[in-house]
Amino acid sequence: MNQYGPKSQVGRGIAIMLTLMLTCLASARAFEGELPHESSAALFAGSSDWLTLADGSPLRDEPGASQGLEDLRLVPDSLESQNDEQAADDKSQGANDATFESELMRLQKRIDQLETAEKKRTDADKKKKEDDAKKKEDETKKAEGWQDVSTDKWTVKLGGHIQMDYINWADGDPAITGNPGTQNYFEFRRLRLSADGTGYGQLDFRLQLTLEPETVATSPTTTVTAPDVKDAYFSINEIPWLGRVRIGNFFVPFGLEAVTNDTMNIFLERSIPTGGIFTPNRQVGVALYNCSDDQSVTWATGLFFDGNFEALKQRVDDNQGVRASGRVTWTPFYDEPSNGRYLIHTGAGVLYTHDLDHKVRFAARPQTHLGPALVDTGVLDADSYTIGNLEFAAVMGPVTVQSEAYAANVNLTDGGQSLSGAYVHLSYFLTGENRIYERFGQHGAQFGRNVPTSNFFVVPGAISPGAWEVKTRYSNLNLDHFNKGQYNDITTGFNWYLNDRTRVMFDWIHPVTTAQTTYGSTQSDLLAMRFDVNW
Repeated sequence: MNQYGPKSQVGRGIAIMLTLMLTCLASARAFEGELPHESSAALFAGSSDWLTLADGSPLRDEPGASQGLEDLRLVPDSLESQNDEQAADDKSQGANDATFESELMRLQKRIDQLETAEKKRTDADKKKKEDDAKKKEDETKKAEGWQDVSTDKWTVKLGGHIQMDYINWADGDPAITGNPGTQNYFEFRRLRLSADGTGYGQLDFRLQLTLEPETVATSPTTTVTAPDVKDAYFSINEIPWLGRVRIGNFFVPFGLEAVTNDTMNIFLERSIPTGGIFTPNRQVGVALYNCSDDQSVTWATGLFFDGNFEALKQRVDDNQGVRASGRVTWTPFYDEPSNGRYLIHTGAGVLYTHDLDHKVRFAARPQTHLGPALVDTGVLDADSYTIGNLEFAAVMGPVTVQSEAYAANVNLTDGGQSLSGAYVHLSYFLTGENRIYERFGQHGAQFGRNVPTSNFFVVPGAISPGAWEVKTRYSNLNLDHFNKGQYNDITTGFNWYLNDRTRVMFDWIHPVTTAQTTYGSTQSDLLAMRFDVNW
């Protein structure tokens, strides 16, 4: 007979259930890190001492109970093994998580790159559409006859000019005396700095200052030695109906040789009639320039103060004097395919001067910068004078013919008198080039910068000569109506163009005067040489 009753059976069941519950609780705490595995083992090591049945008998006294308890004691070890496996799994999962996070970051970076590229592409497409629309609008406006370029800023080019002259009176007439007489000399004919600018669609300006030694001028109260202001002007171009409007100090639009820059004229000095006799050079004023659509016809007119502003740069006087000029040119033939290698130029002009001090004087040196006045009317009392001019030029490949004639009427206080002058010159390029002609240049129709076919150079085994030009000129000034005689001049020589900005010039000058001139009947020979470079 079993010594344990029903109550004992129930007690054993409860004890087993409590044991299982405690085992699970201990294992769970050990798994969560709250209870070390050693504590769990200790808990079960002495559990048989306090586990008793309902009647007070110990559980270990139950047959088979000890084995069951031993089996339960194995549960924590099994759980510990499971914990180790879980830790390994967690470590592996951690590595997998790190790899996943790295891949996620890489993908996010790639997404950012794609978004940036897409934004750039979108912005580029937007800008392209805007540019295309602006271009189409500009083309439409241009087709309609205008284009908005008024936002263009100034583009400025700095330049300069060096001319070194040596003049030798190889055979000066002994009748020519006094100072400077027939003395040889060297000078920096031109030392200049310049700035040229264009911008805002229609505007341009030019400033040119001199540094050469002969910058001396005299006013009624003082003598000034300072850099001259040669060019100082501002222009608005392509104005409907008006064309170009210019204000400042610049060439008066009158004559062909006068408005052609000295770097583009082919002799050391301009001809007798042009060199200060009939043409006023630069003056302060305002002028209009325009041309036909094909530039075959040009016209210009201007209104200027009378007097020299280059050195004084001012005039404080109630009587300013006035000059008015007009010039018209026509190119009846211009060979377009050769860009003007063959052409014919004609022109006419008029210049009216109401003198500021009612004094005029006409005098001319031999065709050099410094030297005696071989003809001179002296100071004349005159209220005004008017000069007319005719122009002609023909370019036939390497050959150029150029000529101008002048006639002036001087309104003297005791009656009118007239004087006249003319020149003609012929040039020929030995190396085949032609003179460059500008149908509508800065000062209207004018000759431009000559360009060698091949610039000069010397290297081992090769040489290029540059461009070589021979030339001759005849000039005349007639002052017979003033009883001051006539002055005739023959000049011949050559030019060597190393490039379009550098040249060497040589002139032989032979001035001849009649008996009524300053020194009487004279003949002289001068040798003149110039080194010319500009940039």
